[in-house]
Order: sequence, then C-alpha cells, then structure tokens
Amino acid sequence: MDAAQILLAVPFALAGGIYLQYVLGYNFSVAVWVGFIALFGTAVQTAVVMVIYLEEAVGQKREALGGRLTHAALLEAVTEGALLRLRPKVMTVSTVVTSLLPIMWSHSTGAEVMKPLATPVLGGMVSSLGLVLIVTPVMFSWLRERELRRAETSEGAEDRSGTRPAPADVTTVRQPLRQHKEEA
Repeated sequence: MDAAQILLAVPFALAGGIYLQYVLGYNFSVAVWVGFIALFGTAVQTAVVMVIYLEEAVGQKREALGGRLTHAALLEAVTEGALLRLRPKVMTVSTVVTSLLPIMWSHSTGAEVMKPLATPVLGGMVSSLGLVLIVTPVMFSWLRERELRRAETSEGAEDRSGTRPAPADVTTVRQPLRQHKEEA
C-alpha cells in the first residue's frame, strides 16, 4: 500500500504540470517531457520522504504507548510527522519556484526551449505540495486506521472464542519502511 500511496504523487504532479502548460499555451514537445521526467522524480522522492517521516512518527508514538496504538494516538502521530515535514517541503517548493521564475520571464536566446521545460516542473511542484502535505498524511492515517480496526476485530474474536487466531497486531501486519531498507 505504501507504494501505491507514493505513486499517487505522479498524477497530482502531472495535473499541475499540464494545467500550467495549458494556461501558458505550450504544446507538448521533447523539452516538456524532460520537464515532466524531472518533476516526477522530485514528486516521488518527496512522497517517499513524507511516508518515511510518518512511519517514524507512528513508530515513536507506538513505543511511547508501550506497543499499543489507539486511533487518537495514530492521528496525533500522523499530524506530528506531517508538521515535521511541512517546512522542508515548503522550502523545496519555494526554492524551485524561485529558481524557475527567471526562466519563465526570460526572452533571451534559448528561452523558447527552456520555458516549456520549466513549465511542468513549476506547475507540478506547486500541485504536489498539496498532495504531500494534505493527501498523503490523510491516506496514511486511513490505511493505518484500517489496520488498527483489523487488529481490534481479531483481538475481539480471540476474546470470544478463547483461542488465539493468527497474529494481526498492527506491528505484524506490516513492517516499517526502515526495516525494509536495512534488509536490502
């Protein structure tokens, strides 16, 4: 699910890039596609970093609560993780916008190639800001709440039957991204 959540950054960035390209009246060209490739790499990378920050915040909250995570603690951890990532993401987008505006205003030699290249990056970075700061944490919390509900229902089934079903605690349903990185 994390991969699908991260890859959702591509359509959001694509929408912003295409919208700005349409507004400015540029046609699709090789330069535009090069801009989209740069945009997709940046958008996916920032989504990966956001998910890692959210995973770490949830892991820290789980440890602070002794291994048991509640819905309220999950929302608090997701909010903390997203706020921790707010300033770096806004700084990244503002740096990209600031660096690309002179290209967009240029009328010198080569501007006819550089403007279409900068357009999708500029529009997509602004739209991916909304994705990474709003949509990604919301989706992350929905997915983790679903895992919590599954864990609670399996524990309820265990209490009623007296037998122990397969472990379904949130920590065993999925491993944090950090563990996957260490194994590789």
